[in-house]
Amino acid sequence: MKSPDRPTDLDINRTGIFLSPLDGPATVEAARQSRPTSPGTEQELAELRRQFAEEAHPIGHMPPPLAVRAVLQEFKGLIHGHRYGVLLDKLGERLAFERTGVRLFDALIVKLEAQDTWDGGPTLETLVEFRGDEANHFALIHEVLVHLGADPTVVTPSADLVGVESLGLLQTIVDPRTTLAQSLHAQMIAELVDAAGWDQLCMLAGVVDQQPLAAKFRAAHAQEVHHRDTVIAWLNRHAELAALGELKYSA
Repeated sequence: MKSPDRPTDLDINRTGIFLSPLDGPATVEAARQSRPTSPGTEQELAELRRQFAEEAHPIGHMPPPLAVRAVLQEFKGLIHGHRYGVLLDKLGERLAFERTGVRLFDALIVKLEAQDTWDGGPTLETLVEFRGDEANHFALIHEVLVHLGADPTVVTPSADLVGVESLGLLQTIVDPRTTLAQSLHAQMIAELVDAAGWDQLCMLAGVVDQQPLAAKFRAAHAQEVHHRDTVIAWLNRHAELAALGELKYSA
């Protein structure tokens, strides 16, 4: 099957108007003369959004633990303040993101098998390895939530948030029109967020004085940092080969 042309190859692109001496000014003038489809101004729209922001309810709330007595016995002081709710909210966030992380790598594996790679680029073995890490991180968070007496099926507020945020990343990678390199750019965003999220969990484990949890989280954080740095190196190598005109495959 013939591979598509590289996105950076010169071809027809009708999106720019700056260098078009006739159509460019005509397009700008037509936009100036066009009338809004509804009454109002930008300031009024901003004011409406402000009102919505003031009146809207939170995305969600944290449910009580399933086993409060067990939590109180094993994690004394954890519930005081808001530490327990904050920790569970962020654990739910990582659980949701790691679940998506598995799906992202599933999609990357398919993209790699369809388009092949480049010198210094991703390999099937590495993508499978990273996918396994994401699955293990999901299992780790699931285990911790159960141990804390929480319900791992709960969609916490932060989990709801990252679910919406990561949707665009998954859509980018599964899009049949995106190349492997473009898909890896979306994955780079995911890895940057994931590494930062695990770093935050390490900090929270220290705040609630749970050093065993902190040690487990630090191990996962180190793996995510490795994922992040590896994906960045793949993309840098791709850009280098593309600039030198040495890409062997369409990507």
